[in-house]
Amino acid sequence: MVEKSEKAGSEERATGKKVEAKTEKPKKPKTTRRSTSSSKGSSSKARSSPRAKAKTTAHKTKRTKHTKRSRVVLARGKRKEAIARASIKENKNSKGRFIINGKSVDTFQNEYLRQLLLEPLEIIGVDPSNVDIKIKVSGGGVMGQIQAIRRAISVGLVEYLRDEKLWDRLYETDKYLVVEDSRRVEPKKYKGRKARARFQKSYR
Repeated sequence: MVEKSEKAGSEERATGKKVEAKTEKPKKPKTTRRSTSSSKGSSSKARSSPRAKAKTTAHKTKRTKHTKRSRVVLARGKRKEAIARASIKENKNSKGRFIINGKSVDTFQNEYLRQLLLEPLEIIGVDPSNVDIKIKVSGGGVMGQIQAIRRAISVGLVEYLRDEKLWDRLYETDKYLVVEDSRRVEPKKYKGRKARARFQKSYR
């Protein structure tokens, strides 16, 4: 060290510049990164352990109890511009519901319309308390909608009970309970206020 300092002093005198002493920087220790393959291998080993296999097999052996769903029958009825769609299913609680567009049939004030709606049930002989009937109807007028509902109910009940003799019984009482009525309103013509009526003439 003394020799080096003397040499540096002589060089400074000769050149007139300071010579910086070189200091060695300490080397950083090399850090080795662990490969992810080893960690993956360890995790896969943990997964494939006998305990994990036992858990998976126990999970597979569990069986869920499925309740038997009641059969649902869908039917459609049309009359003029009215379309009715009915869904019929069994009611085990003996509290049958007859709902049309979210309203019960019992709320209908017109008894004649109520009798028309319940007529298919009376002809077939089905107890309304054992069946749930939900109907959505749209279009047309009041009588058109009721006739469409009657057709949807009668066809749905025949399919629900799986009895072809009921179809014949309904056909004998009223043909249009089972068959869709193809009749339509005749359109209005010119020179008149309706389909057949004509404007009156006056020659005075």
